[in-house]
This record gives sequence, C-alpha cells and structure tokens, in this order.
Amino acid sequence: MEKIILNVDGMHCKSCKSLIEDALNDLNVKSNVLLDENKVAISFDKKKVSVNAIKQEITKLGYLVIR
Repeated sequence: MEKIILNVDGMHCKSCKSLIEDALNDLNVKSNVLLDENKVAISFDKKKVSVNAIKQEITKLGYLVIR
C-alpha cells in the first residue's frame, strides 16, 4: 500500500469530507479528509489506481488539488 497526503483547496464542511471520501472509496482508495488542514491522507494500491486518477477524481468534484 502506498500512502500520500494531498493538499486540497475548497473543502469547508462535513459534506465536502463525505463527498471526497465516498468518491475515493469507489476507486478502492482509503482516505481521511483533514478539513482543518486542507489535506487528504490517502492509502492505495498503485497497481490498481494511479495518483493522477485520484487527483482527477477530486478535481472532478470541484476541488483544487495543490499537490
């Protein structure tokens, strides 16, 4: 399992947290949205999903991935 932390702008509430976590769960990615820090901690299998796919999924939801 790979682990990364992405800085994500635009998250403000529990709904944002749920939206991102649910979308990433659909990609078989475990995530924990840290609203106070504007970060998403992610664990994933790089053989099944790429970092770019994860970033694209978050971007599709309307958030800005800074890293």
